[in-house]
Amino acid sequence: MSVNTTIFFSILIAVGLVRVIRKFLDLPTRLPRINRLLDYIWVPGVVLFALSSLIHWKSDQLDELYLLFVFGVGVWVLLRLRTYRPARLLLLAALPFVAYSAFELVLALVAPAMLKEYDDSFEVAQAFTFIWLFTFALIARNQKNQLEKDRLLREEEEKAKQRISAQNVELERLVAERTATLTQQAEELRYALTELRITQNQLIQSEKMASLGELTAGIAHEIQNPLNFVTNFSDVSTELLTELEEEQQKPDRDPELEAEILTDLKQNLQKITHHGQRAASIVRAMLEHSRANNGERQPTDLNKLADEYLRLAYHGLRAKDKTFNATITTFFDPSLGHISAVSQDLGRVLLNLFTNAFYAVQKKQKDGNTPGYVPTVSVNTLHRSSGEVEIRVRDNGTGIPESVKDKIFQPFFTTKPTGEGTGLGLSLSYDIITKGHGGTLTVETEEGEGTEFIIRLPG
Repeated sequence: MSVNTTIFFSILIAVGLVRVIRKFLDLPTRLPRINRLLDYIWVPGVVLFALSSLIHWKSDQLDELYLLFVFGVGVWVLLRLRTYRPARLLLLAALPFVAYSAFELVLALVAPAMLKEYDDSFEVAQAFTFIWLFTFALIARNQKNQLEKDRLLREEEEKAKQRISAQNVELERLVAERTATLTQQAEELRYALTELRITQNQLIQSEKMASLGELTAGIAHEIQNPLNFVTNFSDVSTELLTELEEEQQKPDRDPELEAEILTDLKQNLQKITHHGQRAASIVRAMLEHSRANNGERQPTDLNKLADEYLRLAYHGLRAKDKTFNATITTFFDPSLGHISAVSQDLGRVLLNLFTNAFYAVQKKQKDGNTPGYVPTVSVNTLHRSSGEVEIRVRDNGTGIPESVKDKIFQPFFTTKPTGEGTGLGLSLSYDIITKGHGGTLTVETEEGEGTEFIIRLPG
């Protein structure tokens, strides 16, 4: 093989070197035009070979000249990429090697004897530049790998940020949709609440009217007594006045008889006044019961209130069922005095409890399962040592099943057959006692034996 043909090996080395540099420096992306020019790196080598063949120039430095050109192109490319840190390291690695190669080539051309004389020194220098080149090439490779890892990490972070941003956008959209939905639901709930309050007020008023209906029969019976007394004493007073007129027309008038008649008239008028006031108080109680509650508390005689509504409830049931009779026992603590309360509300609670008690004993009596059964309702009031006021309403009726005991104060729950109860009486009573008066309403019951409701109010 001739000496000049060794340039073809140099061309192969150059092509391989360009391929490595392209990949290492990512030239297709960073310097696309130069990358395309490097496709023709073999052309200068072929031209040098052709020229040497034409002029019959045989030199063993021909391939070194070509490789020096290739390294020069490499240095030029690295200078173009000097902002890229691995390229700067490669440039630092290549410069001593290229400088030494150029210096050796010049000496080979102008002073070959000197090159031979100091051959060992030049070999050491060449080895040093090669080690320098190899060492910094490894450093550049490690740096490139680290930069690549950093780039991939940044890309992952960027992708993560994009995903988070997309998720935030989606979340904002979902939150907006949810907010719109919740706003609509809130409006619907607000409307439903308004409707519920209206319905609740209507139901409360209905319950008031239902309890007023329970009162009507009792009031009719109760008011009849004082009216009968008023009528009877009026008739007797009229007869006494007629007798007084006759006595006054006699020539021998009896002053003692006239005084006796006048005394009887005065007593009759007092009794008429008393029973008239009794009838008026019954009517007033009925009006207070039907009137809307204004929530104002007033001193209230609890004993009198309980006695009045007890008789009204009893006579109301007897007006519906003439055959019904019950034993009523009472103990009203004389030390109870007056308490601050809304009398019409407490009256409504007592009427409800009394009506339920009479209903329970009437039902047990009608069932006929207890021979010798005597319907009994007892009402006791007590001023406790703690200062609380206590009202106990007990009956020996049907009692309440244990399974529904915890539900009796719930709205619309009733143990009565359909059509006989609204399920609001005990619920409203519980609210009046606990929320309206700060007290407690509890129940003790045994199925088949009876029930006792206990009201405790602040003194």
